Amino acid sequence: MNNLAFLYDSQGRYTEAEPIYQQALEMRKRLFDGDHPDVAQSLNNLAALYDSQGRYTEAEPIYQQALEMTKRLFEGDHPNVATSLNNLALLYKSQGRYTEAEHIYQQALEMTKRLLEGDHPNYATSLNNLALLYDSQGRYTEAEPIYQQALEMTKRLFESDHPNVATGLNNLAALYDSQGRYTEAEPIYQQALEMRKRLFEGDHPDVALSLNNLAYLYESQGKYTEAEPIYQQALEMTKRLFDGDHPDVALSLNNLAALYKSQGRYTEAEPIYQQALEIFERCLETEHPYTITVRNNLEMLSEMGE
Repeated sequence: MNNLAFLYDSQGRYTEAEPIYQQALEMRKRLFDGDHPDVAQSLNNLAALYDSQGRYTEAEPIYQQALEMTKRLFEGDHPNVATSLNNLALLYKSQGRYTEAEHIYQQALEMTKRLLEGDHPNYATSLNNLALLYDSQGRYTEAEPIYQQALEMTKRLFESDHPNVATGLNNLAALYDSQGRYTEAEPIYQQALEMRKRLFEGDHPDVALSLNNLAYLYESQGKYTEAEPIYQQALEMTKRLFDGDHPDVALSLNNLAALYKSQGRYTEAEPIYQQALEIFERCLETEHPYTITVRNNLEMLSEMGE
């Protein structure tokens, strides 16, 4: 049951996933009287679903409930506690509650460091999470060495191609991109893209993400003719991956529309922005940051066309 819900969740079929997650949670509560790791896992799954939809006020108390239960189950340091801390911190980051997120991320990082001596994938993930937080705040000088530390650790752990290495490369390239360090970002984005293509034959969300990132880099430099076919490739791949409405499809549409807007191709941009907005409104909350961003993009476009 939980596996089916997870499948729907990963496909962006949130309305189908939610009742199954809730059913699994209620069943586990009946099976295990009181605290139990499976109940905590079900709570985390449901909260993560709400988080994905931008339903932050619903997600927060469930994440907190899962964290408190996990702390009671495992006294002191435990990987499950660190995971719950990371989940809650990620929620706060999504809401822009950076000071709260930072404190919890650091707590999770220190716990993971105590639990796992030397290199470990979980420790590298915790480093990446903290670096992503600093990156989101524009604290680039703090983020960069942590990204590099996480990437070097991941390369030692996985000597050849690995999804975690590709993610680490992508994160570092995105940081350079944000700083306008395009000549440093481009080869790293390309390296991440080529690695993901080798790892995932055919269509894959990570390949689509890498395509979008590379296209955005070209767009930032005004290389529109190079950016457009890559954005279109990412969009077509995302549409094949997610049949029907999905936030990733809407993000790809938004990216392509933004490119057309930058080129003054307003009549082409408008229906694509509109399509992205409609998908976000169906998939996510009306006040989700993505929905608000696309709505604002569409409003600005209308003003420019007047």
